[in-house]
Amino acid sequence: MATYTADVRWALAAGEDFAAGRYSRGHTLRFDGGVELAGSASPHVVGKWAVASAVDPEEMLVAALSSCHMLSFLHVARLAGFSARTYRDHAEGTMAEIAPGRQAVTRVVLHPRIEWAGPAPDAERLAALHEEAHQTCFIANSVRTEVTVA
Repeated sequence: MATYTADVRWALAAGEDFAAGRYSRGHTLRFDGGVELAGSASPHVVGKWAVASAVDPEEMLVAALSSCHMLSFLHVARLAGFSARTYRDHAEGTMAEIAPGRQAVTRVVLHPRIEWAGPAPDAERLAALHEEAHQTCFIANSVRTEVTVA
């Protein structure tokens, strides 16, 4: 098995009031390969205290599901004898209330567009490849969120 790490760092800036909730939610995310991202709460959640240009946890979840599906799809498509040239996805996640005062990303819809180098699978085979990719995606297997391909 493997272990994955992420370092998350936040600090209260001068003049901010933590007790009153008046502080930036901006923080830094660093991954084991050295990549560093600006992170924040979603502007939909904390308004002006978010850093709109930073990545929020909900976006990271949607991106993780999309990326994992893509990697799984490319693998199963290759094993099935197909050759992909490009893969693009515009994934969309939906936040909903799951209980009073509790919210979750309950649904993620993937919109993959694949260009093939050579013969493309027919619609039925393509759907089967996406289903196989979904079943093998580690991230999809790790969440309760409904993930569909449109």
